[in-house]
This record gives sequence, structure tokens and C-alpha cells, in this order.
Amino acid sequence: MNLEFPTDIHSIKGFLAPSEGEALYRLAAKASALGPCLEVGSYCGKSTIYLATACKQKNSLLFAVDHHRGSEEHQRGEEYHDPDLFDAAAQLVDSFGVFRTNIRAAQLENWVVPLVAPSAVAARHWSTPLGMVFIDGGHSSEAAMTDYRCWSRHIVTGGILAIHDIFPNPADGGQAPYEIYRLALASAQFEPLEMVDTLGVLRRL
Repeated sequence: MNLEFPTDIHSIKGFLAPSEGEALYRLAAKASALGPCLEVGSYCGKSTIYLATACKQKNSLLFAVDHHRGSEEHQRGEEYHDPDLFDAAAQLVDSFGVFRTNIRAAQLENWVVPLVAPSAVAARHWSTPLGMVFIDGGHSSEAAMTDYRCWSRHIVTGGILAIHDIFPNPADGGQAPYEIYRLALASAQFEPLEMVDTLGVLRRL
């Protein structure tokens, strides 16, 4: 797939493989016909740009949920801490400024609705049916389970649930995303569609 963006997608901070990004674009291009899309865990906007570019082409919207304070692994002293995203005055991670800059550079501000809040807070009064939900938030069991429980129930029939960082082998990575993937399958409300690298894709029955 030869996707072109107004900005250099590969220069944007993030942990999404190009093949996974292209899959998100392809899935959102179809799912946005069923309703707006939503992602949990925007970070600096790499996945947001793939998803929102597809939504733009279908005249749909992407809701981007992220508190922008970083997941557990992004905090000071942790493996994926980025000092460029650390607000020294507040002594907190803050990726929102970089996120906004990247979305503006991609010319997607009219197709992305940032929800700057924890997942559970953003979902508290949510009632909009969704064509697609992409979960790539915190990787603790509690965070992943919260994201799944908050948002999967809003996916319409035929809609897509995509979960990033699925590692069936514990030696390869954390298990929380894989746990909610298996939970979705066990619910009998979703069927598996495909696996692209670590991106697991399911469809709502």
C-alpha cells in the first residue's frame, strides 16, 4: 500500500509498525461507513494520522482518547521514557502539544476530535455508536481491561475492534492486550478477522 501524507509519518514518535498503520487505514476506510472511529492511546499521533486520513476520505470523524500523561512505561526511569515529552515545570509527561502539532501538520484538525482525559472518564457518558475502536492505551491489566469494557460495547454490528501489542508468547511482550483479545473472543460477540504483526483485528457480530 502506497499511502502519502502531508507530513513524514515515519518521523513521528510512536511504536506502530508501517504494516500495522496501513492495516488501520484500510480497516478505518471501511468501518467509518458504519459510524465514527475511536482510538484509545494517541501518544504523538502516528496511529491517529493513519486512522483519521481514512476517516477524512469518508467524511467521518476520529475520536482520539488519551490523557497525554504517558502510560506506565513512559514515566521517568522506565524503559520508554522520552525526556523530550517531559514537562519539567509540572514534573509530568505531556505529549499533547506534540500530538496537536502533528495533527495540524497532517492537515487533519477537522477530522480528529481529541478527548484529553483518562479512558474511563471520556467514556462515562458516551452514547455514540462506533464503526471502529482501536485500543492501544496502557498495558497494565487494569488499564487494558478498562479500555475494553468502556469502549467495545459501543461498536456497532459489523464494526471493528483492533487491539495493538498482542503477544501470545509471554517472552515476547506484556500479556494485557492479549488478555482482552481473548476476552473479546470468549464473549461470543466478536469473531477474528486477521493478525497484522502485533495488531489483532476482530469484527462485532
